[in-house]
Amino acid sequence: MRRTALAIGLLLALAACAPSGGVDLSADLTAAGTAESTVTAETTLSFPVTVQDSGGAVTIESRPERIVSLSSTATEMLFAIGAGDQVVAVDEYSTYPAEAPVTDLSGFSPNMEAIIGFEPDLVFLSYDPGDLQAGLAAVGIPSLRYTTALSLDDSYDQIEAIGAVTGHIGEAAEVVSAMQSDIDRIVAFATVPDGISFYHEVDATLYSASSHSFLGQIYAMLGLDNIADAADPDGIGFPQLAAEYVVSQDPDLIVLADVDFGVTVESLSERPGWSEMTAVEKGSIVELDAYLASNWGPRVVEFLQTIADAVSELEVGP
Repeated sequence: MRRTALAIGLLLALAACAPSGGVDLSADLTAAGTAESTVTAETTLSFPVTVQDSGGAVTIESRPERIVSLSSTATEMLFAIGAGDQVVAVDEYSTYPAEAPVTDLSGFSPNMEAIIGFEPDLVFLSYDPGDLQAGLAAVGIPSLRYTTALSLDDSYDQIEAIGAVTGHIGEAAEVVSAMQSDIDRIVAFATVPDGISFYHEVDATLYSASSHSFLGQIYAMLGLDNIADAADPDGIGFPQLAAEYVVSQDPDLIVLADVDFGVTVESLSERPGWSEMTAVEKGSIVELDAYLASNWGPRVVEFLQTIADAVSELEVGP
């Protein structure tokens, strides 16, 4: 359960500190990281490159050849854009793709000495306990910290920024273009009855994802009603719901992002009142890979397709 508690704490912390405007590349990249990006596959880029991460401007002097990633999302993005051969080590939870060089490095409690041991020339982070980036900078190692995306545009910006600093700007643009096309196709062809409600369970203590979160916005693209929204008046993105509230809302679909931590379809029936809920009675429950549900990289397309497929199979009515 240590991993669950850490994940929830970090999820909430990142949602609170993520920049409202997403990640933008600096003027050096001709606004390549904005939602109005004009980067194409033919664009070339020379170093040094300056980008904006979640803390400010960072300049990368030369193409990195020894990258360490302590962010599972950054790892996914790096391999998606063709920079995998530049990655020498990733944290213990960067298990996708399979060829990622997983180590016992921690992204939740990073150890600077252990990171330096891999002799990196660039480090990707999603979390800094307070002095990691400064410590790395003091020994001449640049780092980039990208927190949870607030929107798809933020995700696209991060992919393009990572492409720029690794020398793969064209490939990154192609990945973004493919994501946009796939998402448009899924939304266009999704069969979603009106008034379908859902509950997304982050963990067994009933944290959920409202429409103020990145995940919630993905659900909203399908026109689904999120029962967590009413419980999130402050817009934190990940409210904790009361069990009685979830039961009273009787959602049409339940999505479990905590099956990796022991929650099962069968165990839902053991919760007071849950066996009589519509989704439980009809088996309208999606068991979701926790890492697929917590990342905001290219596999968001897979996440959206999974939910669209589940909604299309719902039994509507009594």
